Amino acid sequence: MTAGPLAPEPVDTPTAAQAERRKLRKHFGRFDILFFLLCTIVGVDTIGVVAGKGAEAFTWLIVLAVVFFVPSALLIAELGAAFPDEGGPYIWTSRAFGRLAGAVNNFLYWITNPVWLGGTLAVSAVTAYTTFFNGGKDLGTPAFYAFTLVFVWVGVLAAILSFDIGKWIPTIGAWSRFLLLGLFTVTVVVYGVQHGLHGFGMSDFSPTYAGFVGLVPVLMFNYVGFELPNTAGDEMTNPQRDVPYGIFRSAVLSVLLYALPVLGILLVLPVKAITGLGGFVDAIRQVFTVYGGHVGADGTATLTGAGSVLGDLAAIMFILTVLSSGVTWIMGSDRALAVSGYDGAAPRFLGVISSRFGTPVRVNVLSGLVSTVVLVLAHELTNGSAAKLFGAVLGLAVSTTLVSYLGIFPALPVLRRKYPDTPRPYRTPLPRVIGTVLTLLILFASVQLVAPGLGDHWFGAGYAPDGWSHAERGKYLATELVPLVGFMLLGVVFWALGSPTRRAAGHR
Repeated sequence: MTAGPLAPEPVDTPTAAQAERRKLRKHFGRFDILFFLLCTIVGVDTIGVVAGKGAEAFTWLIVLAVVFFVPSALLIAELGAAFPDEGGPYIWTSRAFGRLAGAVNNFLYWITNPVWLGGTLAVSAVTAYTTFFNGGKDLGTPAFYAFTLVFVWVGVLAAILSFDIGKWIPTIGAWSRFLLLGLFTVTVVVYGVQHGLHGFGMSDFSPTYAGFVGLVPVLMFNYVGFELPNTAGDEMTNPQRDVPYGIFRSAVLSVLLYALPVLGILLVLPVKAITGLGGFVDAIRQVFTVYGGHVGADGTATLTGAGSVLGDLAAIMFILTVLSSGVTWIMGSDRALAVSGYDGAAPRFLGVISSRFGTPVRVNVLSGLVSTVVLVLAHELTNGSAAKLFGAVLGLAVSTTLVSYLGIFPALPVLRRKYPDTPRPYRTPLPRVIGTVLTLLILFASVQLVAPGLGDHWFGAGYAPDGWSHAERGKYLATELVPLVGFMLLGVVFWALGSPTRRAAGHR
């Protein structure tokens, strides 16, 4: 691969874009991209959700790695190296399909992350804290808010700081993943030697359609994010060389970092005992009894001595891991929203890069405020139930994330046609086939999120989410579909508010 000139900018690029891009600083090198991607893709908050589906989950994890994860890596490697402008996915979507499509798509891409940070990630961090430092007892409301608000705003502060400082959070987060997941995997082996493991027959790994419907959305949610470093494209030192390097290496590491702990949980805990929220944390506590502690007759694990010390360290690494997941996504999606602001697809007020920090501070603060509102509303509406809060916010985060890729994946063949002379250091084989297959998979997952089992037995016993009955299928459809439609309409509103910027550039 050789570096070439960047792709030409559209002739109607606003002058505001040129002014804001001059404030950006190049701090993003090859290994920064690799660590950033590991924090982006490998999220420990959903490991328990996947493992809770049983041995079949491991099969689908591997299948989707082949048919979805690897092809998406190939697709994003070309887009990221050929069109490495700041804003990444927004730039690709808007150049392929226009600024209106880019605005709607980018709003979905952005809103997911403050919702995820203030909901799923914050409550996952609380669960790790209460499990290892609070005797498993839930925090009172004041303590809950104190912990989670500090968690959210530490993440926002990391996103505000200049990238040469803020990038250390993803770096620390990547190493926390290596240590936490590596230690857990080794400990599972030791635990198995001492106590034996849950056995599985080959039939337990057999894939089913119901399992696919239940797993494909969350597995795809885990397997997206290769494009995120390109949201800071103008801050990369050599994107045409470093983007493919980071993508292909992180792809291999990510599959291992997901597959090994999922298999470890399945071997240690009975499936009926695995919860989406606490499955991974519970498995850590149980296997760490090999260093000191015991498992009671009721299955409750108690850590003592070295087991307690290592458990506490694992909890700290878990919290750092979920924090770094939130920080990397906030860093990336906030930059994409800021770019749409100075490109005429969002309010110009949001499209401002701080001269002091070189970051989109206004969007960062907005993300923090949205996270805070989501945290408070979700906690109050679920009456403080951590499990309900986790499930409700995760479903919304997964749906908005996946729908945004309906604009990103089809962009590759369109940009091949519209910009045939743009230098491409890396070229994806069969771009039309790969783009079509990935788009259809995302479309299928998105439909199954709002209408589980559609095409077989919509909301039947094998498809309805836990706690929902067949009679409530209409209500469930509304709870999933209404927020999605509302976010799309807000994307249109953002596009309309960007009209003064577009008019100044001679574009409607």
